[in-house]
Amino acid sequence: MRRVIGLILTGAGTFLIVCAVLLPTWVSSQVIKFPLNEYETATLAASNASYFSPSTLTEKTGVNLQATYTIKGDGAAGNSSTAVWDEYSYVYDLTNHQAVQQATRRFAFDRRTAVLVNCCGANINGDSSIVQRGYLGYVFPIGTQKQTYDVFDITLNQPEPFVYSGTTDVHGIQAYEFVENIAPVQVGTQTIPGSLVGTSASSVTLPEYYQMHLIYYVDPATGALIDVNEHQTQSLRDPTTGAQALLLFDADLIATPATVSNVVALDTSGRNKLNLVETILPLVLGIVGGVALVTGIILARKPRQRLEDELDVMSRDLATSAEGPASAEHAAAPEHAAAPEHAAAPGHHAEATAELAGIVPGLDGSSPDERGPEVTAQPPEAEGPEASGGPPAQ
Repeated sequence: MRRVIGLILTGAGTFLIVCAVLLPTWVSSQVIKFPLNEYETATLAASNASYFSPSTLTEKTGVNLQATYTIKGDGAAGNSSTAVWDEYSYVYDLTNHQAVQQATRRFAFDRRTAVLVNCCGANINGDSSIVQRGYLGYVFPIGTQKQTYDVFDITLNQPEPFVYSGTTDVHGIQAYEFVENIAPVQVGTQTIPGSLVGTSASSVTLPEYYQMHLIYYVDPATGALIDVNEHQTQSLRDPTTGAQALLLFDADLIATPATVSNVVALDTSGRNKLNLVETILPLVLGIVGGVALVTGIILARKPRQRLEDELDVMSRDLATSAEGPASAEHAAAPEHAAAPEHAAAPGHHAEATAELAGIVPGLDGSSPDERGPEVTAQPPEAEGPEASGGPPAQ
């Protein structure tokens, strides 16, 4: 039973050690992923913002804006490797109580690397001809590195570099800071009444320029975006001089404290799960498995005393088998029957004992005193001239 228990513990210990090795590697990659059925709302706010109102054909300045981003996962469209999310963004003028901007977006991405995938009806404002590529941006790879990531920009419809710029603390989380800087770049044209830009023409077509300074704060362990600062500017410019002709939008949008607290709470839950799978469980399983393995090996081996007992029995059996034929031979020989002193000679017995001592070394633990006086085999007395070493009788 002892040996059986030892073998069971050895097998269980080996299994637990293998699990400890696989958990932070293969198992983590299969279990820790961005969710399919995500549902989250983030709010950004800006003060002293400016924008052009198409409804009133006037520029609004010094207003308070609120931008709301709602993301909802389409679980049925995703699978084990790809998630599909829908986003709706809405910018509202809290000062004048009117809508400013709104947009929709559908995107698919890898659930661990956050790399965009062109599938599943992905589109921007209903335009599915736009191929979204690069990194998502709303989430970064699980295990984000201190490097540059090309994140897709929905205004330019192309990936733009987000450069790692340092590490900072966000509600106790050591977050990586990534910065995107887009210098003024033309993104299209707009036709407006000439009176809006001080010309006598009934309408003019002017180039539209876009500029962005965007800061993302990312938890490197989970890849979650936990804080954001977005300063966006759009304007129409004079095609001749390049000077600003009409400001379309200028706001420095920052995530509200309530949004950051909510995202940090969600991220902390994700960090705990990640830590459980990649650190705590492997450590516990490794320790328990190691103890079980060592204990099993010890129990599976025969105890030393039991081994010594078995070898001692084997020694006695060998001694008995060695003495048996000699005794029978002595009993059968008539000359030995007539000479009892030869039967009592210890020569044969001493020879057998010496052979056993060579087979099983070190098992005899008795001292010379305990074994009694040493007996040395003597040759039989010389009889006749052959025994004296002289020449044979003629």
